[in-house]
Amino acid sequence: MADLMTPGPAQLRHSPLEHLHAAMRDAEVPGPRAVRVRELPFVSMVGIRLRPSTPEAARVADVLGVSLPTRCAQSTTFAGTTCLWQGPDEWLVVSAEPAGDLVRALTAAIGDAPGLVVDLSANRTTIELAGPSARAVLEKGCSIDLHPREFCPGQAVSTAVGEVPIVLWQTDEEPTYRLLPRSSFADHLARWLIASMREYAVADVS
Repeated sequence: MADLMTPGPAQLRHSPLEHLHAAMRDAEVPGPRAVRVRELPFVSMVGIRLRPSTPEAARVADVLGVSLPTRCAQSTTFAGTTCLWQGPDEWLVVSAEPAGDLVRALTAAIGDAPGLVVDLSANRTTIELAGPSARAVLEKGCSIDLHPREFCPGQAVSTAVGEVPIVLWQTDEEPTYRLLPRSSFADHLARWLIASMREYAVADVS
């Protein structure tokens, strides 16, 4: 008989930023200069490497329900699964599906063809930054042009924010961004975002 006092896997699971959830909630700025930050823990992330425009690539697209993006910064989304372009033969899949199920299905789709499928869910976490001031916060520590004429919803790139390497993905026009840092760098990035948000809690006197 199982020991009912022994924590199960779900109880033992801790996200990289669990200790900062309250601080992130407290950092939220309301009003016209609003900005908020939160962690979206335990998102399934799967890396894919294979040759594009091949039968195995078509089978992988069938499993995902979305086509594989073909150019830099492009993403494709359907029914809770998004495929982010990472290179000419590399993609990152972000999904609501269990990562294990996705890895098995994608591995079967590639079959004996050259390719690789890796569960990266524990490698990164997801930080969501949203609100009218979100872009201004990011621009304090990001070198890419985030103006809507250059970076818009659905685009995702590898860059750095606050000196932390991330995948930066804009999901809507609010704007809302999802930042995907490696778990070991997540604490530094979250604290940098919280500090960078503080000025927007003060009335704009310009």
